[in-house]
Amino acid sequence: MSGIVLSKEFAYPAAAAVSTFWLLIWQTFRVSRARRAAKVDYPQVYAEKAEAAANQAALKFNCAQRAHQNTLETIPMILTSTLITGLKYPVLAASLCGAWTFSRIFYTIGYSSGDPKKRYMGGNLLFGIVGMFGLLLGSTATVVSFVRAL
Repeated sequence: MSGIVLSKEFAYPAAAAVSTFWLLIWQTFRVSRARRAAKVDYPQVYAEKAEAAANQAALKFNCAQRAHQNTLETIPMILTSTLITGLKYPVLAASLCGAWTFSRIFYTIGYSSGDPKKRYMGGNLLFGIVGMFGLLLGSTATVVSFVRAL
């Protein structure tokens, strides 16, 4: 019976994965601050459409909440593909996850401005796409190589 032996370089994708935790915490603080400013009480997830149309703070809250929610929707794929890719290509996995995480900072700042079009400011869309699809391809290649080795 054989197993997977982690190289010492696996510390890089592990560190990149941990960076996503800090991203989520930072986004949570932004959403909480926007929620207070908009006076949207729990358990309401978003401000109502009419409320957001009449109140800039409510619109900004909705945008901050959506940026965070979108990150939560993609984080399982990012973390899983980072760790799988990191088994064979640790530096690549860490770099791609880092690029994705970095892009989410600018995505969040832009989206939280209250203008959803600003979520792709400064070329962050490219970093996010390269990071995500690079990890998907890397994890697929890693799994294929493991299956072929059976």
